[in-house]
Amino acid sequence: MTIDWRYTVEENLGILSVAGYLGPEAVHRFSGAVGWALARGTGPVIVHLSELRGWSAEGQLAITEAARRLADAGRSLELAAIPADGSLVPAGDGPDIPVHSDLAAALAAHSMGRGEQAEGPP
Repeated sequence: MTIDWRYTVEENLGILSVAGYLGPEAVHRFSGAVGWALARGTGPVIVHLSELRGWSAEGQLAITEAARRLADAGRSLELAAIPADGSLVPAGDGPDIPVHSDLAAALAAHSMGRGEQAEGPP
């Protein structure tokens, strides 16, 4: 079983949507998708996982390796909608990987960082 992926650009960030199962046989394909994102965008990369059915230990390591690759290029990796079967267990020596409940929350976190202000009580 492998993955399908799609990369889109939204303002100052990229969204890498991944579907399927991120297991040992899909790690190479995921690494290629991250390379595509590195070559074609700027800013953070949000890995959108709402259609990911699950991931293996090798898949989780591929996520942490992607975070390192992006950090080496001056960019960050964030996750949106991680699989329900477990949380990401990053190797302790890599960059922080923010996790958002869904894509809308990830995008909202970035819109707040671009100078927009939330409405609140006066």
